[in-house]
Amino acid sequence: MDQIRNFCIIAHIDHGKSTLADRILEITGSVTEREMKDKERVLDTLELEQERGITIKLQSARMNYKNHVLNLIDTPGHVDFSYEVSRSLAACEGCLLLVDATQGIQAQTLSVFYAAMEQDLKIIPVINKIDLPSAQVEETKDEIVHTLGFSRDEILCCSGKTGAGVTEILDQIIERIPSPSKKNVIESNRNNEVFRALVFDSFFHEHKGAIALVRIFSGKIQKNDKVKFLGTDTEVTPIEIGYITPSFFASSELRNGEVGYIATGLKDLKKIHTGDTVTSYSYADTNKSLATQNSTEESKLKLPGYQPAKSMVFASLFPVDADEFLTFSESLEKLAMNDAALNYQKITSPALGSGFLCGYLGLLHMEITQERLEREFNLNLITTVPSVEYKIKLKNINYDENIENVIQKSVQMLKGLGTTDDFDDNGYYILKSVTKFPDIAYIDQVLEPYSKLEIITPEEYIGPIMQLCSEKRAEYKSTEYLSTTGSKKYVQVKYEVPSNEIITDFFDRLKSVSQGYASMDYNFFEFRVSDIVKVDILVNHEASEPLSFLSHRTSADARGRRLVEKLKDLIPRQQFPIPIQAAIGMKIVARETIPQYRKDVLAGMSGGHVERKKKLLQAQKKGKERLKTFGSVEVPKEAFLAALRN
Repeated sequence: MDQIRNFCIIAHIDHGKSTLADRILEITGSVTEREMKDKERVLDTLELEQERGITIKLQSARMNYKNHVLNLIDTPGHVDFSYEVSRSLAACEGCLLLVDATQGIQAQTLSVFYAAMEQDLKIIPVINKIDLPSAQVEETKDEIVHTLGFSRDEILCCSGKTGAGVTEILDQIIERIPSPSKKNVIESNRNNEVFRALVFDSFFHEHKGAIALVRIFSGKIQKNDKVKFLGTDTEVTPIEIGYITPSFFASSELRNGEVGYIATGLKDLKKIHTGDTVTSYSYADTNKSLATQNSTEESKLKLPGYQPAKSMVFASLFPVDADEFLTFSESLEKLAMNDAALNYQKITSPALGSGFLCGYLGLLHMEITQERLEREFNLNLITTVPSVEYKIKLKNINYDENIENVIQKSVQMLKGLGTTDDFDDNGYYILKSVTKFPDIAYIDQVLEPYSKLEIITPEEYIGPIMQLCSEKRAEYKSTEYLSTTGSKKYVQVKYEVPSNEIITDFFDRLKSVSQGYASMDYNFFEFRVSDIVKVDILVNHEASEPLSFLSHRTSADARGRRLVEKLKDLIPRQQFPIPIQAAIGMKIVARETIPQYRKDVLAGMSGGHVERKKKLLQAQKKGKERLKTFGSVEVPKEAFLAALRN
């Protein structure tokens, strides 16, 4: 165990984590030259990861270097996937904190730095991309020293692209990062010989079934040992155990301190939870009676894990062709097998038929999920306007009563809009879909989620950024000057902002007003009472559910107006005029009309009597009225996509 080093690479998005990971794999001989040529980034296995140049799923790889075993866990950098980062940190003793020499410290650099500090990891600061002409190495060192508190001697420099400095990084990993034996992570461990491991990721393999990626904290496991997953009370005899190198490499055993995989053969991935503890069956069974009688005893059986991923954004998905629902359902289930952060539940819409309400970590997670469904499973889908989770306090409910009575009365009041699972521990109705927004007569208060927002930007863009935050109802908290990189002086601005205001176009607008220099990081922290209203979009006087959205009253009119203006240009013209309206309750707040096609019914008449012309025009008018009454208006997919950017 003294020869093992478990580490991860953390950084802001696009600072070169995956490229550096590839160089490390190459220098340690863990991948062949052909494997390096076949892929631009070895650990980015998804097609979308290769195309977009981002890491979506964490990956692990075991390497041998100078008589040491190095277990690398590559992590995503986008703010939507910070949950993946937290899981990798829990399996390591140290990390490489990567900083781009051309960009310096960014918002998520600070976020992942503090997350690593909380886990008490040994942090090695590394400046990457030193080969670029625009690299400002010395200025970036000054920034790291001033902002993060490292000494200049602790900072390493490298180029993930050329490989310069990577050998020194490997040597420093061995030198600085403690072995598992030197870091007593599990204080409650009473017997170091008992096998217990933390599940830090899971995915589904076509031949091996549900696979758990584990970090072993005590004891060892052999291939034929029966194990138990405590969180789901699942017992299994693994069909295979081993390491990921990054290919599967079967082994006869896994020992304390190592990182590896357990192939369970299970067909249901839901039985393998990330953050769960897996232990030897005999040990779990022996202590089961004690655990049943004593909650303290039960807690000692489990390793410190982490909270399940919390969905920040909700949107409904429907197949364009209703006949594809079964295929869509099976495809979503398969995708969710390899995405622990994706959750979904079946819903039915009068307008769109059967679909699923899905919860995502953020807007990028939502976009990637839909793109993977359409690309990998050949589906054509409609997505409703994304929203966040609200909480609603209902009128005429005595919240001082027994909580079970409160929930039962609330369910009866909402008449099908909610079930007992849709209420929190205080009896507040949890709203995830705009279609389930109750009648205003039942609403006492609406509570809106707020996030802590941190923005790092050059000083000259402070004005436009503050103006943007003001438009988004953000509450200013503080400004802190960080350091100077080259000719730019960077500052960190902190806000508290409604989560709904930053899930759509905020990031794009932030990049626009700062000419691409500003970066952001955000985390949910509380619910606040807010004046939230539902805005319905009416097409030819009929409500179009997928286009309806929730908004603060102060911005509802403007958002509704922008949307109907967009829809006027996107919905095809018909033989009758189509009114498009935005309504709050019974009040119309915006309207546009798509003009009808006009057929010249008099074109064939070279002359003719005036009464004949009137008769033809009257017949045309009656025909249009009949179309208007019975005709349906098809809203194209582009219109729904435009609503996402509203």
